[in-house]
Amino acid sequence: MFPNGQGAMPFVEYDYQNQNQNWSGTSKAPAANNDDKQLRTDFLTFGLQYMFSPRWGMQVEVPYDFRYFKGTDQKGNIASANWSQLGDIRVEGLYTGFFADMSAGVLFGLKLPTGDYSFDPGLVDRDTQIGTGSTDVLLGGFWRDNLDKDQKWDWFAQLNLDVPTLTQAEYRPGTELDTAAGIDYHGLSLGRMHISPVAQVIFTERTRDSGAAANPEDTGYQRILLSPGIEFHVHPVRIYADAEFPVYQNFNGNQLAAPVLLKVIVNFMF
Repeated sequence: MFPNGQGAMPFVEYDYQNQNQNWSGTSKAPAANNDDKQLRTDFLTFGLQYMFSPRWGMQVEVPYDFRYFKGTDQKGNIASANWSQLGDIRVEGLYTGFFADMSAGVLFGLKLPTGDYSFDPGLVDRDTQIGTGSTDVLLGGFWRDNLDKDQKWDWFAQLNLDVPTLTQAEYRPGTELDTAAGIDYHGLSLGRMHISPVAQVIFTERTRDSGAAANPEDTGYQRILLSPGIEFHVHPVRIYADAEFPVYQNFNGNQLAAPVLLKVIVNFMF
C-alpha cells in the first residue's frame, strides 16, 4: 500500500482473526480464568488512496465488520452474539516529498467514532465492541529502499501510532503503536504477472484502557509476529496476501489471543 505515483488507488482489504485462546502474561492460561471465551471477526475495509501530486495525497478507509462473541453475561451464564456494522472510519493525509522516488513518507489524520459501541452491553464489554466511541489522532511514516544494484531486493519499514483524544461514555481505549520491517523480492514473473514474496516482522504495543467503563486489568499487550506474504501484480491490479504468526505475546491479565491473523488486499492503480 505504499504510494508509488500520482493517481488513484481504490482497494478492498479483508482481515480475519479468531481469538479463541486465553493468554496471561507470556503464556497460555486456563480458559476458566477468562469470562470471555471466543471473539471471531471478519474485517472488510473499502478504501481509496489518491495522490494529487508526487508529494501530497490522502487516504480514506471505511470498515464494515462481522463479529461473533461468546462470553459470560451479567447473570453468569455463557451466551453468544452475532452482529455486523460499520466500523470507525479513518481519514489521513500523505506527504511523500522527501525524495524524488517517493521512497519515504508520513501519514497524519483522524479515526472517527462512526462505529457503534452499545451493542448488547449486558454481554459485550466496551473493549469488544466494533466501535470505540473515540476520535483518535493518527500518525505514521514509512521508508523503503533497494538492497542490491539490480533492484530485485527491497527493504521497508513503517510505523503507525493511534492516540485516542476525544472519548465518550467513560471509556478511553489504549494508545497503540504498530511497527513493521521486512524485505521483498521482485525477480519473479509468469507472463505479464509479477510475483513478489514478502517477509516481515511486526511489533505492536497497546497500553491499558482507562475510564469507568473500561477494564484496565485485562487490557494492554505487547506482541511480535512473523509474517510471510506474497504479492501478484498484473497492471492495473495488485493482490497481496499474508499470514501473521505470533512468536511473542505479553498480555495484561487474561485476554483472548488468535493463533494466526490473515490478510488479503486487492487494489487497482489508475
